[in-house]
Amino acid sequence: MAAPLPPSPSAAPTSPEVVLLFTRFPHPTETFLQREVTALRLIGVRLRLVSLWGGGTEFEGHPVERFNRWRLFNVLWRVPLETCRTRGGLLADVLRALVLRRPPGWVNFWENLLGAGYGVVEAARFRRERPRHVHAVWASAPAGAAWAVWRLTGIPYSMAAHAYDLYEHGGDWLLHEKIALARFVRTSTRMAASTLRQRGIPAEKVVVIRRGLDVLPPFKPLRPARTPLRVVCVARLVEKKGLERQLELYAAARNAGVALSVRIYGSGPQHPRLKAQLRALELGGTVELMGHRPLKEIFAALAWADVLAHTGIVARNGDRDGLPNVIPEAMAAGVVVVTSPVAATTEAIANERTGMVATVGDTAAWTTAWRRLAVDDELCERLRSGARAWVEGNFDVHLNAARLLARFREEM
Repeated sequence: MAAPLPPSPSAAPTSPEVVLLFTRFPHPTETFLQREVTALRLIGVRLRLVSLWGGGTEFEGHPVERFNRWRLFNVLWRVPLETCRTRGGLLADVLRALVLRRPPGWVNFWENLLGAGYGVVEAARFRRERPRHVHAVWASAPAGAAWAVWRLTGIPYSMAAHAYDLYEHGGDWLLHEKIALARFVRTSTRMAASTLRQRGIPAEKVVVIRRGLDVLPPFKPLRPARTPLRVVCVARLVEKKGLERQLELYAAARNAGVALSVRIYGSGPQHPRLKAQLRALELGGTVELMGHRPLKEIFAALAWADVLAHTGIVARNGDRDGLPNVIPEAMAAGVVVVTSPVAATTEAIANERTGMVATVGDTAAWTTAWRRLAVDDELCERLRSGARAWVEGNFDVHLNAARLLARFREEM
């Protein structure tokens, strides 16, 4: 990889090469972003890290600029000033969007206003420092900020668009306006890339660059006696994870005589309902709701488990998973993954090659999968080795960060 580009003649000598805009950073549930930042810094990229809503003040000794939301009051006097010099009418675009279509929800509406407000307040600094490129890691507030900065300064930007940005309530309110001016759109799944193309985004503007692991974990040996079969699930307790159906699958397996020991890690609004369902199904001796746990305990759970279960569905609001990072993490560690075919999980899990796939409605298929994985060593070893090979070829954060940097430099 080539050395970082020198600053442009109009930039200050210490100006960042790339500004990364986050909703909140660092955040304990988004370790994939932390690994990517570390990988970019190891390549030698001069980064400025900006967290728009909370987060920390430093990451691995590197400062994180946590935006002071009280500064949004400055928008009241900055908007008239910046409107006079805006590129194509930032304020007009926002007002036009309000007239033409309703935001999908209040949260997304305020996310976009937060991003646009940041761009207005910080425009003068961006003009002064002239970073080579701005990248928004999400299509909501971060991309709103990058879009506003481009409108006011002309500094090029790219953005990422992932499952939440594309599917929940039909996707982000200003998604098309942001993509129209972005140099490229990064997704981490082919599913998201296909969705963008179906919505009219030119194929050449969309690039699939997966997340990744910085270090592959030890590949644990297959546990010789897998009765009961140890099953782990790591998920937010929300509708799209299909956890109510997952508990029914465990009850069916128990009734069919398949011994399981299940631990579900995560927190969320469905916790009371799942706890009640657990009692109703009399699964207290089979399934434990572990709640939210720190990352080291999640990796300990993967070391304990024989199987990772994922029962993702499309929620009523349209939301769904992409490829949850815990799936490649489990694959790398030697944990067999059994997943539903919803969303992008099958980009990593090929049935009978890198894991097992069954629809959440097919109770018999899930029961059969548990039974086979408990007794068939040859099957388990084939799936485990195939999964590890997929991770090695597709989920290396250093290789993927280098690809992302190469694309940044094409657009600088």
